[in-house]
Amino acid sequence: MGDRKAGEEKGAERGAIVVVGAAETRRALPFDALIPALRTAFAGDATVPGRHHHHIHHPEGDGVLLLMPAWNADLLGTKIATIHPANNTRGVPSVHSTYLLADAATGAPLALLDGNEITARRTIAASALAATFLARRDASRLLVVGAGKIAALAALAYAAVRPIRQVAIWNRDVAKAERLAAELRKQGFDAEATRSLETAAREADIVTCATPSTAPIIQGEWLAPGTHLDLIGSFTPEMREADDACFARGRIYVDTRAALTETGDLTGPIANGIITPDDVIGSLADLCAGRVAGRGAAEEITILKSVGTALADLAAAALVHARRSTPSFGKTDRG
Repeated sequence: MGDRKAGEEKGAERGAIVVVGAAETRRALPFDALIPALRTAFAGDATVPGRHHHHIHHPEGDGVLLLMPAWNADLLGTKIATIHPANNTRGVPSVHSTYLLADAATGAPLALLDGNEITARRTIAASALAATFLARRDASRLLVVGAGKIAALAALAYAAVRPIRQVAIWNRDVAKAERLAAELRKQGFDAEATRSLETAAREADIVTCATPSTAPIIQGEWLAPGTHLDLIGSFTPEMREADDACFARGRIYVDTRAALTETGDLTGPIANGIITPDDVIGSLADLCAGRVAGRGAAEEITILKSVGTALADLAAAALVHARRSTPSFGKTDRG
């Protein structure tokens, strides 16, 4: 391991970039390490410019180039992502991303990391971090809405911060929900696919949604007192996962203030006069820094609406860079 580190340092001196693949990136981001790292990052100082969107026109299908930069006193980085929806018909993932990490003082590149792993794991880890402030301490029943990569990580992430025992999975494709439930049972969870979203939502302590829905699928009347609702999927004004009644009933928080204009889950209720921007109590940074309070009473309904932030990408990339240089890396990591 010492030889590898020495080799990497020599490579950096020559201007070479260390490439960290998906498996190694994943091993370096167990939730019991990633969630505390995100808490430190959200409570600290960093510069996070607005994300850059560039539309790519192509005769075989348009795409989007997304750039997400952030930096602090030590490190700077940029996630470079491409989104090509037509790939779904080609049997190719529609999203590809990489992360370039550099030294903040010199700008010298340090590593090129797998951006897909960083995105998935930091996204659900941020939700779990929010749950430390917003979900009841005894929350044990989790409903996962969706069955994609982020949804598949939800049980492990939430189990790192709350005593999750029962997991229900709902997906429009029942077979995908059943496959995810089977995989979670192998990991030790009491997990089952459900065909009744309403029943599962009424019974859940935490509801987490990671879907591409363009119309509300969670109804406010389903949420029992004390429920925490986590909304991940909607990241454009045309997308929604929760109806207006959810926001009328709940204490609302966001990962960043950008969510007020970027997601239909908030622009919709605001346009309909159900809530105003002032009804958003605070951001995840506000919670981590102690500027706002989280859950106040057991019967409150709380909501986190997230759209993603380059700050979380930077924190995850920094953790990969730090952990993979330790002699014990990869020997005992779980989650």
